[in-house]
Amino acid sequence: MGKLLIVGSVAFDDIETPFGKSDKILGGAGTFIGLAASQFNLESAVVSVVGDDFPQEYLDLFTERNIDISGIEVVQGGKTFYWKGKYHNDLNSRDTLVTELNTMADFNPIVPNNFKDADVVMLGNLHPNIQLGVIDQMEQRPKLIIADTMNYWMNHTLDELMEMISKIDVITINDEEARQLTNEYSLVKAAAKIHEMGPKYVVIKKGEHGALLFHNEHVFFAPALPLKEVFDPTGAGDTFAGGFAGHLTEAQNISFESLKNAIIHGSNLASFCVERFGTERMLNLKKEEVRARLMQFKELTQFNIELT
Repeated sequence: MGKLLIVGSVAFDDIETPFGKSDKILGGAGTFIGLAASQFNLESAVVSVVGDDFPQEYLDLFTERNIDISGIEVVQGGKTFYWKGKYHNDLNSRDTLVTELNTMADFNPIVPNNFKDADVVMLGNLHPNIQLGVIDQMEQRPKLIIADTMNYWMNHTLDELMEMISKIDVITINDEEARQLTNEYSLVKAAAKIHEMGPKYVVIKKGEHGALLFHNEHVFFAPALPLKEVFDPTGAGDTFAGGFAGHLTEAQNISFESLKNAIIHGSNLASFCVERFGTERMLNLKKEEVRARLMQFKELTQFNIELT
């Protein structure tokens, strides 16, 4: 059974969309990645930090899904990372109203000893120095190191970000970030430049318009499944990353074909995440639902071309 190490925030989110308000609920990149990856047959661990205000029942949600929490530090007297945001009517843009780093401000990740030999490492969107610190703790080179990042780190810690990017195998970023990182409007040219920075594979997320996978001269596009309702986009990108990393860890196959399948699995799980506030949908997701929707993806993307 493959091992997946996940590093990312475990947090409180407070979300407002045109469809309602959530108040303070479970969130964070590490949370969404972990819940998505738990849909696969693997061993996983989340490395993060919370305050003693973080409910035990939330930690239990991880262990109930066989997610190792020995790497989640609980700081006595500390407060858990908190983010509050409001989405606009189109749900494609949002305003960050409050960001309180709290314990995350001094986060020093400690990889559990039994995951220092993980097959796959999924580095959630964090300071590049934190991501580098995790890579340095691995006893051997993982089969695959995947990292997510964002334009904030491009604006404020570019040197550290470039060092981190040089040491990973897969980067997942959105189209806006790919263009900023490379100064190229064409995503094909942007992906080529990112390849030169180090990653063998480049995943460019386009939200409701799907995702692109680049590997040298090979390109794959996965559409997002058309949905009747999108309730809350929070965590969709991290859920995508968790499905992507989870499939690859379970499959134990690092090839372009396997990554294509991983893109579909990630997109599939993300399509569930947006149907409810926060983690609600992911916590109640059934295997048969996941399989049924995968069949919808298959119908959406497979066809025969008759050539005359």
